[in-house]
Amino acid sequence: MNGWSVRARVLAVLGVAMVLAGVATFYIRGAAARVAEPVAVAAKPVTLDAGPVLLTVTDRHIATVSTSDPAGPRTVSAVECVRAYAAGGTGVCLQPATPWTYKMVVLDRRLAPVRSVDIPGLPNRARVSASGRLVAWTTFVGGDSYNSGGFSTRTGILDTVSGTLVASLEEFDAPVRAADRNFWGVTFAADDNTLYATMSTGGHRYLVKGDLAARTLKTVAENVECPSLSPDGTRIAFKQAISGDPTKGWRLSVLDLSTLAVTPLAETASVDDQPAWLDSATVGYTLRQADGRPDVWSVPASGGGEPRLLVPGAESPAALGVATGTNG
Repeated sequence: MNGWSVRARVLAVLGVAMVLAGVATFYIRGAAARVAEPVAVAAKPVTLDAGPVLLTVTDRHIATVSTSDPAGPRTVSAVECVRAYAAGGTGVCLQPATPWTYKMVVLDRRLAPVRSVDIPGLPNRARVSASGRLVAWTTFVGGDSYNSGGFSTRTGILDTVSGTLVASLEEFDAPVRAADRNFWGVTFAADDNTLYATMSTGGHRYLVKGDLAARTLKTVAENVECPSLSPDGTRIAFKQAISGDPTKGWRLSVLDLSTLAVTPLAETASVDDQPAWLDSATVGYTLRQADGRPDVWSVPASGGGEPRLLVPGAESPAALGVATGTNG
């Protein structure tokens, strides 16, 4: 009986591993930029202190393009990333560590690695605070008992100055202590202490506000996923599940933090991404074509205007050296 129990557990683990492998192949292939036309590559090296430029992931490598000509020649680096982001002269790159595992790598202004952390599961989200001090990442993981072996998330934070590592936001004190709570999509305020993220529990998704030093979280609003704080700290760009049901898709929207009023944006396609503020009036995001190829788009944060294709065959947008200003 004990031998059969051990065998059953081994088979279950192998089954989960096969599912993870299949999902990893599908997800990473979809996440990689498959560009139909050859990308024009500039000769100069990629850095994080030359702007104004738009950083993206192109063909699974960090690349930059001029904000004045986003469809023009790109400067493509040798740094391979599934997800990337940069701010304040600091980059974060989620990249393969082995054929089956991944790591989070902190990059300096010249894209040289300065620290790495092994991360579980499949890369999903990455963010850097405006000062460059804090980095955050989210991965998909499998095997949690509360969801019958389905996928859940792990979200970590690293303080690049003090070296303090938060392996999972589940360590924080939150209003909900249920076993099924998940966190993803961190965004940071200018004080390098306040953060916002998504918390999921009981089939509902909430925007939570966190205090990094105190390691506490509190609920702000419902049906807010993948938040991105505006440069002036007054608004959250996010994806909102249509009718509260993610199976119906998501509508890119903006939340006013003072009134909690929600403004749907002009992009009506389902956006499964954590948006990024390109300036104080514009939100950037990734949309995938039917074959999985990603493109970077932008849309006004006011709710007016119309979507604009910025960088074909790219994803993970981050504006570098752009004057963001305030919401005037």
